[in-house]
Formats: sequence, structure tokens, C-alpha cells
Amino acid sequence: MLSRLFVKWARALALAVLAGLASPALAVSCMTQSQLTGEQRTAIQQAAHTLAENVEAGNAAAVRAQTVASVAAQFDGIADSIQAVNASIQHATLTVDGIYLLDASDLKSAQETQFFCGAAGSALTVEVDIPNLPPGKYVLAILHATGVRQPQQLSFILQNDAAGGPDWKLAGFFTRPMMMGGHDGDWFWTQARNYAAKKQRWDAWFYYQTAQYLLDPVDFITSPNLQKLQREAEEARPDNLPGANPLRISNGTQSFDITSLHTGELSNQLDLVVTYNATPSQDPVAARAQVTAVMRALLEQHPELESAFHGLWVHAATPGNQNPFALELPMDQIQASAPPPGQHS
Repeated sequence: MLSRLFVKWARALALAVLAGLASPALAVSCMTQSQLTGEQRTAIQQAAHTLAENVEAGNAAAVRAQTVASVAAQFDGIADSIQAVNASIQHATLTVDGIYLLDASDLKSAQETQFFCGAAGSALTVEVDIPNLPPGKYVLAILHATGVRQPQQLSFILQNDAAGGPDWKLAGFFTRPMMMGGHDGDWFWTQARNYAAKKQRWDAWFYYQTAQYLLDPVDFITSPNLQKLQREAEEARPDNLPGANPLRISNGTQSFDITSLHTGELSNQLDLVVTYNATPSQDPVAARAQVTAVMRALLEQHPELESAFHGLWVHAATPGNQNPFALELPMDQIQASAPPPGQHS
């Protein structure tokens, strides 16, 4: 599921770059796409579209040439993201979906800055706190790559590279899918509400999380609509999710500590992805037996998962990542993997 900001200040900047109209005391402001002049809008759209075309082509060198010097000097993370996403968006239709022009040029030094973009109280308003934002002008441009099997959202943070001029260069890059398991974020939100109404809190929680992931193009945006989604998710949160402490599950004589749970996609099917603390130095046969035992134990404790997911995708984590093992099985094959009576997995 995943995108990154690749330079320290760019990460901080990203955390603010969507939000906009800021507090007067900080002398910052935000303009949405509709508030820009035709010349401003054209320059930003062209810069963002050219970057997206080069990402689509897998041309990391061309993207780097359009990147501000401080970020270009540490470009490996962006290059990896380009390589990861470009296969999914070959021959896609690229559309600029949103532009936010952030003016922090009157700041005297880097500081935490809050932006608000859009009319106050509107469901379209977005806000973000930006720690350590250097003075300058920035843009968050969000593009959709559609018309392909795995449509994607591409988000660029651009910095004005020439004072007062139209030269916009890349300062941060994020990618995020628009669909998982063949469905978009609105579908997952609706299904999460249905599960919550049936008191199937585990199914509801993971569907709410998937909805938020798909509907939020970057992690640093807040809006009334997303806040509503987050409130609904918190109301459905199960009590025993792994977090600071692992989730302990048992299967007969064995117990396992699950350290993380999230949704994932394999072959366009929605799975629940599980990571647990495995016994180190197992041979492949023993490792598979332990992983399938974890699968069965989890379904015994939470049988509602069977109807919500195609399967379980379990990762066995060992100290130092020795002999890592992972296995994905559809739900209908998990119980079939049980050992014969009288034997222990």
C-alpha cells in the first residue's frame, strides 16, 4: 500500500502541503484550482502532467531533472517509487484532479504552519499542519491515472524554483491506488457501515481502514468528510487489535503473537495480511505448518473474517529476518490445510 516522502524537509512540507488558507498571523495562504489565474493554472498543470508522463514511462532520469536540487541529491526513494508504480499505469489516462497553491513566502524562518484550503465549513475544505516549512511557494498537485486495471493516484509536491516565475519543480512524490480487490473507497465505506450495523467489528474496522487508504491521496490531508470516516471507524474499533502489544491467539497447544494486521491485494483479490512472531530456523515444511496453524487459529477466534476476505496472507517474522516465510491461502483452503486427527501442526 505505499508511498513516501524522500527528504526530511520535504516530508515536513508534505505534511502541510495540501491545506491552505492559513492563519493571518503566519502570513501564509492557500488557493484552490478554481482561484488560480489561467496562467498560474496552466503552468502548474503542465509541470505536473509532464512529471506524471515521465513516471508513466519509467523515466526516472527525466523526473530527477525536474526535481529541486536538495531532493535530487537524495533521489533513490523517488526512483524506487517510480519503478514500483509505472508498470501499473502504462497507457493510462492522466488527469489533474486537484491543485493547491500554498504561499508561505512571507515566513521569516522554517516553522510549523497550518493551511486551510476551501470555504470554511465546506465538505471540500482540507487542512494540514506543516512542521518546519521553509519560506517559499509550493503546490500540491493530485493526478489520477485511470483507464487501466489498477488505477492510481499520483501526488506531487512542487516548489517554485524561480522567484515569482512559473518554474515548478518536484519536491516530493506520493502514490496510492484508487481501488483494491476491484472496488473503490466509497464501496469499502458502505460495506464497513453494513458490517458495523451487524456488529461484525473486525470486518468493519478493516474495511473502514481500506476506505480511508483509498479515499485519502496522501496521509497529511484532513477534511470534514475524512474526519467523518475516521469517527465511524473509531466507533467500530475492536478491543483486541495488535498495537503496542501483540495479539495472542491459540490453536490447541500452540499460541502465536500477531504483531500487525492490515488489508492487502493479491491477484486483484482482497486479503487480510497478517504478521506474527515465528519460531526461528524452521525448515520450509515446519514453517508452512506453523503459518497454516496461525491462519486456522485466527479464523477460529474471528470466524466473521471468512466472509469479508478472499483469504489470509501470513508473514512469519523471525529475529534478524532469518529464513522469512510467507503464504497466502484462500479461505476455503485454510481448513483443508489442517493436519489429520491425532497430529499437531
